[in-house]
Amino acid sequence: QVQLVESGGGLVQAGDSLRLSCKASTRTYAMAWFRQAPGKEREPVALIYIGGNTLYGDSMKDRFTISRDNAKNTVYLQMNSLKPEDTAVYYCHMSSPDYGAYWGQGTQVTVSS
Repeated sequence: QVQLVESGGGLVQAGDSLRLSCKASTRTYAMAWFRQAPGKEREPVALIYIGGNTLYGDSMKDRFTISRDNAKNTVYLQMNSLKPEDTAVYYCHMSSPDYGAYWGQGTQVTVSS
């Protein structure tokens, strides 16, 4: 059973920064962050492959940075200049040729104005 453990969410003020972490219990190929705001569909934030190539969702790249530490099977999401519209549950996602795809349990990020 593959496990993803997320951390780093919380309540911050507009303009603040947060760094989310997601540790996988196994080696992964691609790791990504998605987010889902109340009443909205889940949307992609960023993805990073094991080699370091990255992809970002629309308008995410200017304030968010995804990175990973392969030795720790961990992916990070650095979020800067947070806005109230960034308020959402942020989900980690991983995919592996050996184990398939898994979602984390989600971590709440709330940005107050």
